[in-house]
Amino acid sequence: MIFAHDTEVALRSAVNLVNTLDPLGADGGDHLATGEDLDRFLLKEKFTGSRTHDAAELAGVRALRSRLRTLWDSTEEEAVELVNALLSEARALPQLVKHDDWDWHLHATTPQAPLADRMGTEAAMAFVDVIRSKELDRLRVCSAEDCEAVLVDLTKNRSKRYCDTGNCANRAHVRAYRERKAAS
Repeated sequence: MIFAHDTEVALRSAVNLVNTLDPLGADGGDHLATGEDLDRFLLKEKFTGSRTHDAAELAGVRALRSRLRTLWDSTEEEAVELVNALLSEARALPQLVKHDDWDWHLHATTPQAPLADRMGTEAAMAFVDVIRSKELDRLRVCSAEDCEAVLVDLTKNRSKRYCDTGNCANRAHVRAYRERKAAS
């Protein structure tokens, strides 16, 4: 494990949120277009706390998604600026909490804070660890030619190159196999 468990979970959630927008997708690529899409995403990612279930909440999460996506192309200074902005905007106040099936971990907002603030703060807290550990190079864009999904490489040997959104790794390996067979 490179980071604390809750940091890795938050990083994966940030990746999953960013990857709900697939600009190369045949269907327009937005998998967070409706309130129902948001409900499914939050259930899958196990986000808790209050909800308004309105258009403003969905718009806030979609805006957060765009802001978080910029981290994959940021310098360290730019990443710090965004992380600090997310924490400041949410008036983050880190505290240890224990709930549901989780042991002690950090929350920096109340369960009543707006959803986008809670999600942004959780992501920002995870990115604090990434930045402080000088591990920004673990933020990557999928190596598949036809994919722009993002990923966080949490492997020990820093070998993850493909996203988890589709079959990018499998397609690349099949393509390489066929090229090797054709060459021999």
